[in-house]
Amino acid sequence: MADLLHVSDANFEKEIVQSDIPAMVDFWAEWCGPCKMVGPSVEALAKEYAGKIKIAKMDVDENRETPAKFGIRSIPTLILFKEGKVAQTIVGALPKSDIEEALKKLL
Repeated sequence: MADLLHVSDANFEKEIVQSDIPAMVDFWAEWCGPCKMVGPSVEALAKEYAGKIKIAKMDVDENRETPAKFGIRSIPTLILFKEGKVAQTIVGALPKSDIEEALKKLL
């Protein structure tokens, strides 16, 4: 199985909220330039934290329900979850090191 998970409105609850390990979801879209800048960092972190933190991506154009539920107005938005609850929200394209600092707080 790939380290990076792709979630949808249909499996978000099961994969992220009910996850037995912390999770981070990258809300993105194909047309979003800053999302493409963050993408490689998210993919690298998914490999580095495999088994410790579940890292997923959700396309906001294909999935409207979940982004609306979390009030996402700007992408990329990264939401970090611990025990099914939002632990932190990061909006905008940040360097990998900043994202990793946030992930370490989940462990």
